[in-house]
Amino acid sequence: MTQSIQPLKGFRDFLPAEAKQRQWLKSKMIEIFESWGFDPLETPTLEPKELFAGQIGEDEKLFFSFTDNGGRDVVMRYDQTVPTCRVVGQFSQQLPFPFKRYQIQSAYRAEKPQKGRYREFMQCDADIFGDETPYADAEVIALSLDIYRKLGFSQAIVKMNDRTLMQNIPYEAISSIDKLEKLGRDGVIEDMVLKNISCEEAKQYLKQIETLQPNETINIILNYLKGMGFDESWYRFDPSIARSFSYSTGPIWEVVIPEAGRSSVLGGERFDSLIEKISGKKIAGTGFAVGFDRTLEAAIAVGLAPTFSTSTRVLLAQIDPSTQSDMIAITQRLRIREINAELYTNPTEKLSKQLKYADKKGIPFVLIMGSQEKANGMIQVKDLRSQSQKMIPVQQLDALIDELR
Repeated sequence: MTQSIQPLKGFRDFLPAEAKQRQWLKSKMIEIFESWGFDPLETPTLEPKELFAGQIGEDEKLFFSFTDNGGRDVVMRYDQTVPTCRVVGQFSQQLPFPFKRYQIQSAYRAEKPQKGRYREFMQCDADIFGDETPYADAEVIALSLDIYRKLGFSQAIVKMNDRTLMQNIPYEAISSIDKLEKLGRDGVIEDMVLKNISCEEAKQYLKQIETLQPNETINIILNYLKGMGFDESWYRFDPSIARSFSYSTGPIWEVVIPEAGRSSVLGGERFDSLIEKISGKKIAGTGFAVGFDRTLEAAIAVGLAPTFSTSTRVLLAQIDPSTQSDMIAITQRLRIREINAELYTNPTEKLSKQLKYADKKGIPFVLIMGSQEKANGMIQVKDLRSQSQKMIPVQQLDALIDELR
């Protein structure tokens, strides 16, 4: 029986061109986060199961959990907020507060794979810990929008609500109402009934949500965003935003990109009780998670993500054993001058195959030196983009390097 060479369902391989686009988005995210004063944090892939148990809500069924070789019940990182709350509680004496952190790592969820949803996915978080005022919420919500403004989208819309406006609505109803856009009113009522909420109560909860009005916290955030220079079309109060995480305690928000579909690309909330539940230390927290894959797919769809081939600028072909040491020296010379250069590893390969390799990989320039060129003090330069070539004296190599840079 032939072994499958496909990745597991919901997991992916990324070939170089795709991996470079992901690196592009990650580097842009880091640049934006750090321009706002946020610093990086990393946490382990595995955490004790009890860390996540009781924190997420009804989606605990999506945990990748197992018993390790030491007999411990562990969970693969479901999200980054819960582990970060553990870190903040553990190192509270060493961290500056308010503590602003960003984190870009993989998360794992055993859900049904579909477009924009995978079982392993990159997550980008940014949070502020130790500030319980709505100005901290306003700051991370403004950062939420600034990400998409700086990526170049013509518009992103943040839709926000406040969980304190729903204090008399049970969590089971809130998690159903969070699906309003997907299921519609009748579907949400039916979903609540399946959770043993009477039909009359379900209708009442939904009506109560739909008639909510902004409170003082929401008005502070709206004014903050206006002061940050965002057009009013980029943000609004939306009572249907509920966020299904059980640890949400205050402002909640989602970002959608109108030109790239209706699905949210970012979600955030205040979670003031989470660190206390985990560590016993009362430290406020608010922040968001970027849907990395959805954001990248949106950037590709509207033409904002650059396309990449290799970052190698020059291939040094090997066609004669007598010139190998010269080509090695030139390779090092190029790299010292910060030009990405690759020496073809097999010195016995035909030149035609080496040129085909450079063309397929997208390397624009090839340098060639055989015994005759060496005797004449020359080196051949091939430009595969224009299909042109020229001979230059080796003494002019520095001028060529300047041209390539």
